[in-house]
Amino acid sequence: MAASEARADCSEAALAEALADVPELARLLEIDPYLKPFAQDFQRRYKRFNETLNNIGENEGGIDKFSRGYESFGVHRCADGGLYCKEWAPGAEGVFLTGDFNDWNPFSYPYKKLDYGKWELYIPPKRNKSLLVPHGSKLKVVIRSKSGEILYRISPWAKYVTREGDNVNYDWIHWDPEHPYKFKHSKPKKPRGLRIYESHVGISSYEGKIASYKHFTCNVLPRIKDLGYNCIQMMAIMEHAYYASFGYQITSFFAASSRYGTPEELKELVDTAHSMGITVLLDVVHSHASKNSEDGLNMFDGTDSCYFHSGPRGNHDLWDSRLFAYSSWEVLRFLLSNIRWWVEEYGFDGFRFDGVTSMLYHHHGMGQGFSGDYHEYFGLQVDEDALIYLMLANHLIHTLYPDSITVAEDVSGMPALCSPISQGGVGFDYRLAMAIPDKWIQVRFHVIFFFPVNTMYYVGLFIISLIRFLICGYDHHVFLDHEFSEGTCDLLLYALVGDKTLAFWLMDAEMYTNMSVLTPFTPVIDRGIQLHKMIRLITHALGGEGYLNFMGNEFGHPEWLDFPRKGNNESYHYARRQFHLTDDDLLRYKFLNNFDRDMNKLEERCGWLSAPQAHVSEKHEANKIIAFERAGLLFIFNFHPSKSYTDYRVGTTLLGKFKIVLDTDAAEYGGHQRLDHNTDFFSEDFKHNERPYSLLVYIPSRVGLILQNVDMPN
Repeated sequence: MAASEARADCSEAALAEALADVPELARLLEIDPYLKPFAQDFQRRYKRFNETLNNIGENEGGIDKFSRGYESFGVHRCADGGLYCKEWAPGAEGVFLTGDFNDWNPFSYPYKKLDYGKWELYIPPKRNKSLLVPHGSKLKVVIRSKSGEILYRISPWAKYVTREGDNVNYDWIHWDPEHPYKFKHSKPKKPRGLRIYESHVGISSYEGKIASYKHFTCNVLPRIKDLGYNCIQMMAIMEHAYYASFGYQITSFFAASSRYGTPEELKELVDTAHSMGITVLLDVVHSHASKNSEDGLNMFDGTDSCYFHSGPRGNHDLWDSRLFAYSSWEVLRFLLSNIRWWVEEYGFDGFRFDGVTSMLYHHHGMGQGFSGDYHEYFGLQVDEDALIYLMLANHLIHTLYPDSITVAEDVSGMPALCSPISQGGVGFDYRLAMAIPDKWIQVRFHVIFFFPVNTMYYVGLFIISLIRFLICGYDHHVFLDHEFSEGTCDLLLYALVGDKTLAFWLMDAEMYTNMSVLTPFTPVIDRGIQLHKMIRLITHALGGEGYLNFMGNEFGHPEWLDFPRKGNNESYHYARRQFHLTDDDLLRYKFLNNFDRDMNKLEERCGWLSAPQAHVSEKHEANKIIAFERAGLLFIFNFHPSKSYTDYRVGTTLLGKFKIVLDTDAAEYGGHQRLDHNTDFFSEDFKHNERPYSLLVYIPSRVGLILQNVDMPN
């Protein structure tokens, strides 16, 4: 037998073994045959996942019990009024509890050492049965390291931490209110198509200050509801010492950020959103942690290896943060319990997992272009400890909370990230399609800098390449994933620290002087407003199976986003959202806001996000026309800056009468009202662009419109 034949036989034998071990791997390989050479990788991952899950079952009584670590770890009031305390500090020589309750005597309440690096303490109640540690008391865990050093620490399981005055470090506050918030409303059903409003509580006011949970509940939630979003993604909720980190340098994983208010006020926010039928996702950061030691996880027990990898592997050089040791039993307990906590205690409906690319690879995505070659997603560069943790997290969430949603922020495009675990996938529901806003950001320079206002040659080339990228040019594995597009490029990566929003790139300084309806359109403002609507609509309709908009982009928020820091003299001027601009009837921001609302509400009625992907029948470079069908709707875009077309033939699969259901040129959206919505369009038995039927339409310049076949049965 030739060597090549032997290798082929071996490969076929390995494939057969993998198919036998992974219940639904055949389904995955049927969808994407290009993954067959990597069947053993899926087999190994699936076996490791099952081994870990079985170990949890044998040693902890199952993942349900294992993920309830917050019920015993930390500090808890007992039924008799006493206090039970438990910590994991394997590198400590001694552990003590101190605080207001014992006049900060560091050694009067020592913990008892248990097996596996755990420590516990029971403090009986006072003789009169009153609480020894009342609600609001300050506490510290005292660690005596093996070198004899005395360290004051915040419990990793602390439920509330806050910073007083100008203090640099956070204080641990015992949170045990007499009357905790009681949820009044049931959770909404899982949305058919996700329309996510990405939100940051702190910047949600137009005032130059940190806004509160209550402000968001009373002032922003009604706006989100009115705009037609069915989901909120809450950023920067897990406590972080550095405000300008945008919530990505977590110090206390179980504590809701106190800079916006109390835990009970956050619960009220989530409950109120539920009363409006809005799903609430938490932006969960399990990809890394702050390097802070006095008020963070770092060096908790006096060693660098408690929750994190020791040495270089435990440091993320680009983010200047610590990296979890995902294979550690107690780290798994901590992170899985953290997920459970936010669902059980605060009522969150799911999670957007931040920094998944960094978790998946030992190189953390740094310096990697991810060309789409499948070999980039397998092999020694993959951190399978982290991958198994993500599989366990998705298993936990979807087993215990079937209606919950998980989203992966992965820019690498790892195949099967959103495939079921039974297929060897990681189990996410959605993956954030970052490439789409990245493309819009790339083209902005061609639009603004290299060509005059009425030149759209490069935009035309971009649109054609975008369509090819979205529909034709994806690598095969992308079709395995549910994706949503990050809405129209008010993307954090490009709006932070001095960079501009897309609207500001399009219109820049003229937004300060020419947004009044009392003045005529300038060419720059006209172009910016019309393109902003078209970009949002084509992204919404073609980007995937969900849509995400960062707060304020719906009305073309001007300027940029920049948190207070030394470089801007600690200014809050750009760390705010100017919602009042949409409420001023004399300003054009209302037009963009109106369009966003009607676009979302039309999607709610027609459901294109949950429909199969669109068929693009036309992408004409010279005419700058794009036409496609999705969910029984016909979408037509004319990106030409000056050419309008009468009797333009567009292909369709539907025969009958069509009417306009959305038109970016309408008066209520700041358009030029060139289309008569009373006009009916009729398709005829005339093949065009490989479609069986076609119709003739009038499509003005810089306009996107949606036609609906009114003869279709409901």
